[in-house]
Amino acid sequence: MTAQKNERTENRVVIDRTANPAPLGLLGFGMTTVLLNLHNADLISMSSVILSMGIFYGGLAQVMAGIMEWKKGNTFGTTAFTSYGLFWFSLVGLLVLPEMGIGEPTEKAAMGFYLLLWGVFTVFMFIGTLRMNRATQFVFSSLALLFFMLALGDFTGVAAITVVGGLIGLVCGSSAIYTALATVLNGVYQKSVLPLGE
Repeated sequence: MTAQKNERTENRVVIDRTANPAPLGLLGFGMTTVLLNLHNADLISMSSVILSMGIFYGGLAQVMAGIMEWKKGNTFGTTAFTSYGLFWFSLVGLLVLPEMGIGEPTEKAAMGFYLLLWGVFTVFMFIGTLRMNRATQFVFSSLALLFFMLALGDFTGVAAITVVGGLIGLVCGSSAIYTALATVLNGVYQKSVLPLGE
């Protein structure tokens, strides 16, 4: 009797009815990236608006999306969203901890290496997107360029390079927002309302 019950359980088809967490992760990344790069492009000052978005939407929402991707068995999504969510937590820490008297302010060269490492990581993640849609490829390729440009700005101390990086960041963040909203609308209407370049 037990053997028959186990056999029936093994033959049962499990249907995944969980939601797609990618739009949440992309929106957390995209909207926070736009805000931060408004600052990098010298259009707004660094304020609690950016820091709060970094903690709660760029950070927490992406980590949550990464955990949900793990539940779906998506290694790429888990790695990307969790890593970039923790990037935002660490970036806010770099900015806020010295203000709280915990650690010294980050030197430009150290920040340059920090951004450079994230750029290298993003290049490898971009390689993973080559089996995905064009919109996702654009998000990751522009993000890699953003990290490298901001790193170069910190290494050289040339403010104009950081401003250009900020403009790239605005494009990158906007592309992530588009990709997220296209995924949501295409899923709701079960057709290509906004193209993703499949």
